[in-house]
Order: sequence, then structure tokens, then C-alpha cells
Amino acid sequence: MDVAGYIWLGILAVFQGPELSFLGFSLPATPVMVLCGFLLGIMVGATPGLAGPMAMAISLPILISSFGYNPDALLPVMGFLIGVMKGSTIGGAVPAILFNTPGTPDAYMTTLDGYPMTRRGKARKALRVAHFSSASGDTFSDVVLILCAPFLAVLVEAYLDLPEKTALLILSLAFIAAVIGGSIGKGLIATGLGLLAAYVGTGDDFYPRLSMGTQELAQGFPITTAVLGVLILGEVFKGIEDSLRHATSPGALQEVREEGDQSLRATDIRRILPFIGRSAVIGTAIGALPGVGSTLAATLGYTVGRNRHARRKAPDHKDFGEGAMEGIASTEAANSSVSGANLIPVLSLGIPGNAAAVFLILAAESIGGFNPGPTVFKFTTDSVNPELVVAFGLFTTMFIANALNWTVGGVFMRTMSVMIRIPKHILLPCVLLLTLTAIYVQETRLVAIWFAIGFGVLGYLMRRTGISPLPFVIAFILGGKLEETARQAFAATGGDPFFLFSSPVALLLMALTLVVILTSLRPKKEPASP
Repeated sequence: MDVAGYIWLGILAVFQGPELSFLGFSLPATPVMVLCGFLLGIMVGATPGLAGPMAMAISLPILISSFGYNPDALLPVMGFLIGVMKGSTIGGAVPAILFNTPGTPDAYMTTLDGYPMTRRGKARKALRVAHFSSASGDTFSDVVLILCAPFLAVLVEAYLDLPEKTALLILSLAFIAAVIGGSIGKGLIATGLGLLAAYVGTGDDFYPRLSMGTQELAQGFPITTAVLGVLILGEVFKGIEDSLRHATSPGALQEVREEGDQSLRATDIRRILPFIGRSAVIGTAIGALPGVGSTLAATLGYTVGRNRHARRKAPDHKDFGEGAMEGIASTEAANSSVSGANLIPVLSLGIPGNAAAVFLILAAESIGGFNPGPTVFKFTTDSVNPELVVAFGLFTTMFIANALNWTVGGVFMRTMSVMIRIPKHILLPCVLLLTLTAIYVQETRLVAIWFAIGFGVLGYLMRRTGISPLPFVIAFILGGKLEETARQAFAATGGDPFFLFSSPVALLLMALTLVVILTSLRPKKEPASP
């Protein structure tokens, strides 16, 4: 079957898959779930203290329990997660622009020009600029994903054998530890802890490893408890402590006044388009690298846009930091274009690079029938590759989310300013109870709750010591794949203990791993004193 045939099968899988009954009408489940996830994503993105990964974490076990563990559940569940991922990105701009409070970390740069526009009475215009820039960057990133992911997967499958794939996984873990960990030492500690937790109760031996003779540990740590515990419960515990320590209340919010024209005119679009295009390229390039998140993309996009604006600014235009439309456009296009590009290493290599990608991998592993990696993009002529159909179905859901972003996204995001009024001392306990409920729904063992709380304490301690929990989570997910690939490579090379250095490509990848670690160990240069 050719590419066009698989594209058509992917579209049919989305619109002719499982159905939902609503008011006596049967609706295709996947588009409905994309819509629900997208609206929920805008809501959580507009709520300071929440984020897309938190909503994805709580929703995933409930969705799997609702749709079941069968391949037909893949597209509805993953479509919902993709909708949350995209909606939360544009939702974070709402409190950043209206109240100088970024809903997500990558929306911080939006406050620099969004809030000054609000103080000048241009709040709705600032929101329209943010929405247009976000939707444009998101669409560009998705197009690059569809073009690059299959090409990269085919390239990897054609030129990388088992030793090279093992070396690639090691390089990815080292890169993620160096980039996300804050320092290479802390990143490697988080990665090592993740691998250690992944290998509890596993292995090919008759006796489970590291189980200390207990039946509970002999079964290993459920992936849901580890991921949700470290990522979500750890953040909740830290947020509760911060709320108790500072005892802050939201207080009265200043009313947003409006003055003058609030429309986004064609002249405004022509003015911000160069900044959108530049930031979209920056965000897509950064998003394609595992572990490099949207916060860096937003910062870099804003910095590059500011330098260009300073050189070519018209006399009547505002400077960056004083309410310039170009500043909002640079930031929002950059952080939104990361979302699609982040799925390039996920679909082509099976390597998650951010928290949202972690939950897409988790959904695929929990449901079954789809194994992200190079084998997904095998075009077979004698039979249909079901994983490739799912991949094109995912591409279809992303374009559905883009269409929702262009149509209803802007209207819905402008109504979400009310979410800023939810106090954290009410919000965080609700998130805690929902997360524990979601874990129990999927595991149905009380010991899973205790595991999750234990991992939550670990996540809290990691945050308090300045260690990012994301390398831990990614290492936990990739640990099983790393061991399996290494065992196969060891067997395929006839028991060669130096199989990682048996080919030029594997040797190059291991050398790059060493370079990444050594480069990260170099002390940062202190700015010269005047």
C-alpha cells in the first residue's frame, strides 16, 4: 500500500472508529475527544498552578478504564491527550496577559509585553495576537512533524542495528540529563534513580531483582504510580507546602479596562508575521531535540525577536517590554511550535522529550497495539501495517486540534480569565484526590497508592534540592527498552562485551555521549565585572 492509502486509512480510523452516543446521535469518538481535551487544556493552561501534563496525568487512567484495553481505544485516548497538550499552550497566555501571572512556565515571557498592553487598554487585542501567533506556530510545527518523523524513522531503521540503537538510547538519556537536570550531576542522579526504579522486580532471571523478598516489589513498580507520583504528586506536595508557608490569597483582581480598537487588522498581521515565522522555526528546531522544552524556545524566540525589533523598529512602535505586539507574537509562536516537533523523537525513535510526550508513550504502552519507534513507519505492500495507520490517525487528530485552535480556540481562551480566581488551597487538594483516584482506577491495588505517595515524596525532595524530575521519568520509561536492546545486541554480537564500540556509528554515538557529559561539566563563565 502506498502513502496515500495509509493517509486515507488514518483519516477513516479517526472518523469511522469507536462512536459515542449523545442525545440519541452517534458521533465519532476521536474528534469529540480531541475537542474535549482541547477545551480542558485551555482551562488548565489558564489556571496558574496547573498545566497540561497534570490534566493528562489525571485523565489518562480514567480514559483507559472507560474505553478499555484494546487497539480501538488508542486514537480516542491519544486524541484527547493531544487536545490537552495543544489547548494548554494557548491557555497559558490568558493570565499572563490579563493579570501578569503566567499560567504555564513558558508563558512567562508573554507577560513582558502582554500585561503592558492590558494596562494600556488593549487586552483583547493582545489575546488575539497571542492566539494568532500560537495557532500559526502550532500548524507549522505539525507540518514539519509529518514530513520529518517518517523520514527520520526510515533513516534509523535502515542504518542503525542493535548496538547502534543501544548507543542512541544512552546518548538520549545523557542529553536529557544534561539539558533538563539543571546540572549534569543532578541530571545523572535523576536518570540513575529512574533506571534503578525501572529495574525493580524485572529481568529475565527466575528470581525478581531488587525485590527484597516481598511479593509487592517482585511485581515491579507500576509505570502509572512512578510517573504520576514523581511528576504530579511531587508538584502538588511542593505547592501545598508553598501555600502553607506563604499563606497567600488571590485577593481582588483589577478589572481589565478596554480602550480603542481591539481588532487584529491585516496591517497588524503583516507587522508580526516575520516574528511569528522566525520563532516558529526556532521552536520547531528546539522541540525536535529530546529534553529541550518550550520554556527555552520561548526565551530564545523572544530574545531573537527583540534584537531584530531593536534594529528595524518604526518610531511609533513600542519597544519590547513596553507592550509590543511583536513580543507576544515571538513568544507564543515559539512555545506553541514546540508541541508538534516534540513528537518527532517520540514517533520516530520512541524517545519522549517532555512531560506531554511521556503521557503519550504511557498511553501507547498501557493500551497496546502501538509501539512508537522506527518500526511504525514500515510501508508494507503485501499487508497493512496497523501501527502506521495509527500514526496517520494521530496526524489527523493533530490537524483537527489545529482546526479547533483556529476556530473556537480564540473565543474560548478569552472567556477563561475566571480561572485565575481559584485559590490554590482549594485547587491543589482536589488535584491530589483526583490523581490518587485515577491511579486506583487503573491499578485497583491499595499498594499502588502507597507506591504513588512514595514516589510523590521523592518528587517533592527532588524539587526541593533543585533536581528536575523529568529525567527520572524518562529514564524509568526507557529503562526496559534500553535493557532489552542491550541484551539483544549482546546476543547478536556473539556475547561481545564491547558491542557498543563494535561499529563506527555506535562508537560515534558513544563519543557524542561523552562529549555531552564533558561539555556540561565545564563551569559557566561568570559575567565580567565592570
